[in-house]
Amino acid sequence: MNELAITVIGRDRPGIVADVAEVLARLGANLTDSTMTRLRGHFAMTLICVGPAAADVEAALAPLAAGGQLLATVRAVTPDGATVPAGEPYVMAVHGADRLGIVAAMTRVLADAGGNVTDLSTRLTGSLYVVVAEVDLPPDTAGELAGRLAAAAADLGVEVTLRPADPDLL
Repeated sequence: MNELAITVIGRDRPGIVADVAEVLARLGANLTDSTMTRLRGHFAMTLICVGPAAADVEAALAPLAAGGQLLATVRAVTPDGATVPAGEPYVMAVHGADRLGIVAAMTRVLADAGGNVTDLSTRLTGSLYVVVAEVDLPPDTAGELAGRLAAAAADLGVEVTLRPADPDLL
């Protein structure tokens, strides 16, 4: 079996998820992980599936992309296999006035401490910018990291919180 990473992007409309899922089901592709969102009227979906060859999936998705309304890409990926959680799960939330470089600065602090962003969402509402990131942190680093995040946030004029993630909610 092949493991594939598939992305689909384009103008949002009803039925995109159903259209893609039906194509994959007809091919016998099993969806193992996926995420989908709307970004200012645009649809974006990334998924991992196990099943047929990448070329077969590309050909089957081609009619959905006809006319340039959607862009679908398919790439074979190497399965990760069984993995042990890399660190302690935390949630970082940042909010404040919108300005250039918030995500870059805050995620750089995380990366420099060995943190791994596992999920990230941003939203601009008027002039308020909000970032919510699920992160895995090396054991026993959250206390020091919270101070470094607070310093970076102060430089940006935003607020930050770092709290343990509730595993029942992730």
